[in-house]
Amino acid sequence: MTYVQTIPPSAEPLTLADVKAHLRLDGPDEDALLDSLISTAREHLEREIGLCLLTQGWRLFLDRWPRDGVIRIAKSPVQAIHNVTVYDADGTALEVPLEDHLLDGEGRPARLWLRAPPEPGRAVNGIEIDFSAGYGEAGTDVPDTLKRAMSIHVGHMFAFRGAISPDQQPAGIPDGYERLIAPFRIRRL
Repeated sequence: MTYVQTIPPSAEPLTLADVKAHLRLDGPDEDALLDSLISTAREHLEREIGLCLLTQGWRLFLDRWPRDGVIRIAKSPVQAIHNVTVYDADGTALEVPLEDHLLDGEGRPARLWLRAPPEPGRAVNGIEIDFSAGYGEAGTDVPDTLKRAMSIHVGHMFAFRGAISPDQQPAGIPDGYERLIAPFRIRRL
């Protein structure tokens, strides 16, 4: 199971103005750095909790169909399944009809069921599923708790900007961050 992002989010959950207000900054001197830290904080948070904050496109590659027929998608919340393609042994693509599919996009993991999909002929990555995931297009669609976690993370990275270069971020996690994101984590036994 491999995921590849096909369309990145068109915006960030936090605006530059939000972060500057949080940090009590007025001038434009640090704007480029703050934009970079906002992206870093979002990407880190998405990896930590397995959620897509803003709408983005993804492709899931599978070698074979699950035995129970239910495809589990670890990127949530899934908004829509756009395309399912199966490749035969010669590499010819066959589009799977989506009329009869069932999608539980809000589940963690999201679940997709297809009626009688054809078996792939390729042994590796014979199935591709294109989908979009995220809470919505705007930062206002993202839960406030997650935006608060991002704000304190950006503040932490900004405070240590001289000690840790931007390409080495995130270097640390601020106090309170784990408590804010804990309700959004998937617990495994």
